[in-house]
Amino acid sequence: MDESRVLLWVKAEPFIVGALQVPPPSKFSLHYLRKISTYVQVRATERAYPRLYWSTWRHIACGKLQLAKDLAWLYFEIFDSLSAKTPEERLEWSEVLSNCTSEEEVEKQRNQLSVDTLQFLLFLYIQQLNKVSLRTSLIGEEWPSPKNRSQSPDLTEKSNCLNKNWNDYSHQAFVCDHLSDLLELLLDPEQLTASFHSTHSSLVSREAVVALSFLIEGTISRATKIYPLHELALWQPLHADSGFSKSSKTFSFYKLETWLRSCLTGNPFGTSACLKSGKKLAWAHQVEGTTKRAKIACNTHVAPKMHRMVVMSQVYKQTLAKSSDTLVEAHVKIHRCNESFIYLLSPLRSVTIEKCRSSIFVLGPVATTLHLHSCDNVKVIAVCHRLSISSTTSCIFHILTPTRPLIFSGNQTVTFAPFHTHYPMLEDHMARTGLATVPNYWDNPMVVCRENSDTSVFRLLPPCEFYVFIIPFEMEGDTTEIPGGLPAAYQKALGQREQKIQIWQKTVKEAHLTKDQRKQFQVLVENKFYEWLINTGHRHQLDSLVPPAAGSKQAAG
Repeated sequence: MDESRVLLWVKAEPFIVGALQVPPPSKFSLHYLRKISTYVQVRATERAYPRLYWSTWRHIACGKLQLAKDLAWLYFEIFDSLSAKTPEERLEWSEVLSNCTSEEEVEKQRNQLSVDTLQFLLFLYIQQLNKVSLRTSLIGEEWPSPKNRSQSPDLTEKSNCLNKNWNDYSHQAFVCDHLSDLLELLLDPEQLTASFHSTHSSLVSREAVVALSFLIEGTISRATKIYPLHELALWQPLHADSGFSKSSKTFSFYKLETWLRSCLTGNPFGTSACLKSGKKLAWAHQVEGTTKRAKIACNTHVAPKMHRMVVMSQVYKQTLAKSSDTLVEAHVKIHRCNESFIYLLSPLRSVTIEKCRSSIFVLGPVATTLHLHSCDNVKVIAVCHRLSISSTTSCIFHILTPTRPLIFSGNQTVTFAPFHTHYPMLEDHMARTGLATVPNYWDNPMVVCRENSDTSVFRLLPPCEFYVFIIPFEMEGDTTEIPGGLPAAYQKALGQREQKIQIWQKTVKEAHLTKDQRKQFQVLVENKFYEWLINTGHRHQLDSLVPPAAGSKQAAG
C-alpha cells in the first residue's frame, strides 16, 4: 500500500497529562537516559526489564541520579497513572494504601508496582518539553528549523492561549526534532556504538516500536479506526516502507526513521484542530457592554475516547453550569475566564485552567491532572487524581486528592482547604474515574521548584474561615453529603457556628418583639445582609444564577 495513505501523529495525552509543567531534573538528559537504558536492559532478570519495578527505579533515581525519593516516586507514579487501568483497579490501589499504617508498609506495597521500561524512558525524555534554555528565554520562541516544518503556514492560526503541554504543534515539533534520540534510547545495547549512538546498520526491536506507540498512533486513508504505531509498522503491506524484516523480526533504524518522518502529520484530535474545525458550543452568553466574546469548542462529536477535548475561553461575568456527555472523560482547557462561576459537573479526564481571575470553578472528578497556571484570585473545588499549580496568586483550592498537590514556581499566597461540597451524581462520577475518599493528601503539598523549596508559599485554611459550599442546582443522583466527610477541626468549627445561630435565634425569640418591631428588625437584618453580599462579592454570584433573557439562553450541551 502507498505509504502516503498512512497518517501518523503525536498523541496529545502524554504531553497534556504526562509532561510536568516544570523544568526536568538535569539528570533526565539524553546522556543519562541512554546510560539507564543500557543499565536496565542488561539486568533483565533483576526487576528492570521489560518491566521496571519501583524498587529498581528508586535505586537508579536515588542512588545514581541523586534525586530525592519523593521526586523519584512522583515521576514513577505520574507515568503509572497514564497506564490503561480500570477504575476498579485504581480504587483497589487506593484501598491498599489507605490500609497501610506506616511508611514501611506503603513502601512494601509500592515495591510491587511496575511500569513498561521502554515507555517509561520515553516518558522521562519528554519531560524536556518544558526545559528552559537560554535561547528560548532570550527570544521567547524556538528558533525556526528548516526540517519538519511543513505545517508552518498554519502557525499563524495558533491560539496564543496554548502552553506547550496543550500545543500539538509543540508536540509534533518535539518528536520530529528528537526522533533519532528517541529511537536510539530504545535500541538494544549491542546496536549502539561505544558512545551510545546508532549506526546505519542498527536494528530496532519490535518491542521498541511497541514502546514508541506510547507517543505515536495513526490511521490508513483517514479511516475512522485509530491504530497504535506498531500495528501499522508491522502491517504486511508496509514492511518495505517501515523497514521490518520477517526473518530477523527487527526494523532497519534508517528505514524506520525515514518512514516515520514521511508519515508524521498534525494530530486530527489536537487542540489546533479543535479550535479550527471543532463544534462551537453556545454554552455561554454575551454580557451586555463587553467586547469579550466567549468561545467554547469541542471535538467530542468526532473524537474517540481518550482524544476528547473541550476548550473554553473568555467566559466573562456569568455563571456557566453543565453536566453533559460532551464533557465526559474530556480533556478540558479553560482560558482567560474572568469574574465568572463555572460548574462542570461531569467526570473529566484532565483540566487546565490558565490566565483566569476572580472566578470560582466547581469541577466533577478529574481522573488525571488538574493544573492551574497564571491565575489570580481563583477558587477551585474538585476531587482530582493530582493538582499542580504554577504562577498563581491568592488562589484557594478545596480539594480531595490521593496524591500530594504539586507547587511549581511563581506562586504567591496559596491556600489549601478540604473539599467541601457535593452534588447528587458526585460519588457515581468518582467511581467512574477511580477516585476514592482515602487516602486524601489535600493538606500535604510538595514544593517542586529548583529556586525555592520554601513552604511559606502556602497555608492551610484556618477552620474559623471555613464554610461549606452549596451547589445551587437540582440533579438526579444519590450523593447527599460531602464524600468522606470533613476533617475534625473543620467539622468542629461548623458545629460552633451552628451553635451561635441557634443561640441567636433563641435570643430573638425570647425578646418577645411586637409585630411592628419584628418587621422593623427583619428590614434591618436584610439590609445588613444585602450590604454583606455587596462587600463580599456574593451579590454578583447570586445575580448570575438568574437565567439570561430568552434570546441569549445557554444552549443545552
